[in-house]
Amino acid sequence: MTAIGKHSNQMTPVGGSEGDVSREGGVISRWAAHLAGQRPVEIGQTLPPHSPDCAGCGPDNPAGLHLRAVRTASGVEAVHCFDEAHVGAPGIAHGGAVALAFDDLFGFVLYTVGSLAVTRSLTVEYRAPFRLRQPYTFCANVAQREGRRLLLHAEARDDNGRKVGSAEATFVVVGAEHFAANAGQGMSPGECDLQMRDPRGPSNVPSSVAVSYVHSQPSVEVQ
Repeated sequence: MTAIGKHSNQMTPVGGSEGDVSREGGVISRWAAHLAGQRPVEIGQTLPPHSPDCAGCGPDNPAGLHLRAVRTASGVEAVHCFDEAHVGAPGIAHGGAVALAFDDLFGFVLYTVGSLAVTRSLTVEYRAPFRLRQPYTFCANVAQREGRRLLLHAEARDDNGRKVGSAEATFVVVGAEHFAANAGQGMSPGECDLQMRDPRGPSNVPSSVAVSYVHSQPSVEVQ
């Protein structure tokens, strides 16, 4: 999912520091500015990562995939090798990591659409194992648009051109406020660690943390 929008400072975060909110708001604002004033993406152009910490493409995320996507005539493309950080069965990439690659590539498609959107559904078909340390070419494009719904298609092929996986997704176009409302929400890293060590519920953590349990991401309604 690609999170792009304009940050609002009208609410105080629960659990997150002002520094966290400022950083997240800066990322969101830069994304919004990029889409609002961008020129048409040229074929062959490398697209910017969704955020420095994005699990799919963020360069600062040590556990991420570090995808690099480029614009193609029909959509976007990324060549990726899964490694031991994303192993499932021995020698094979975890299915969740493959799904992450597809979902993140769909996020890059939004640069060609020029709309802010979030993942509503994602279906992945695994036709063959994704082996570690082997290059796979992922391609994605917009198959259809129905109002706020973007119907997206992607596939992955090995270096012999054999299709090893495919994905279909529905993305929903949203406003910038969807992302601004979630910036800075949730626990701090220390509070999250405390909850993981004592997962019995809010009554076992400080009151400043317990209040974060009542927050949820705003629903995305499609007319």
